Amino acid sequence: MNAVVVIVSPDGSARLEAERVRIDAVKAAGHVPPECGPEIPEAPARGAFRVFQPQQLYPEGAEGYSSKPAGYRGRSAIQRADAFDVMAAKAARHNKPSPFSPGQVQMGRHYRDLVERYESAGIKCSSHESLGGGGGQGGGFIDAVLRDREEIELLRRRIGTGSAMVVRRIRPSKRGSRVSITDRRLVDMVCLEDKTLSDVLRAHGWAIKGELISSLQIAADQTFQRMADSTH
Repeated sequence: MNAVVVIVSPDGSARLEAERVRIDAVKAAGHVPPECGPEIPEAPARGAFRVFQPQQLYPEGAEGYSSKPAGYRGRSAIQRADAFDVMAAKAARHNKPSPFSPGQVQMGRHYRDLVERYESAGIKCSSHESLGGGGGQGGGFIDAVLRDREEIELLRRRIGTGSAMVVRRIRPSKRGSRVSITDRRLVDMVCLEDKTLSDVLRAHGWAIKGELISSLQIAADQTFQRMADSTH
């Protein structure tokens, strides 16, 4: 049996205040906003998520289309929060703008989706599998995989082999480490591993300071821009 610590107040009543607070916090973490409807279960293990309104294109006029809300019964949906969402939410709590522009976020997520799809190639029911169409159309599947690989290689060439944070440019008293952070590692940690800029610094032994986070953000901005340029 697990031991339970009971706190007894002067009047003799037992309290498990710390446990109550812990359970309340767990429940709050899994709470689903009412606008999402009752079908989505509350699940603390789901982790952080963002709420959004699904959109879909509908015919408008003879040839036009317009984007309108398409959630089931007008409801919002939820999506697991990635590193971009977490950093944007943290900035909003401090009344600051998101560290990355919508275009940079889109580029980062596009890179993530490409890598995840490519690495899942051959797994049953993966997105690549659906492109093959079955019935002996394996060539379409292989073509899709090769296209993704070519684009990933192109993006990684644009990322380059440079260092986002070069040790020699920052005094030892401020950097707290001798490990450089490469552009490729920065992008992979943020996009593929869901790490924030603070997480990247911490993983490389750097001090978590505002000026270092700002320097890393500038390096990430420049790298995402180079990646975006490769798609035009």
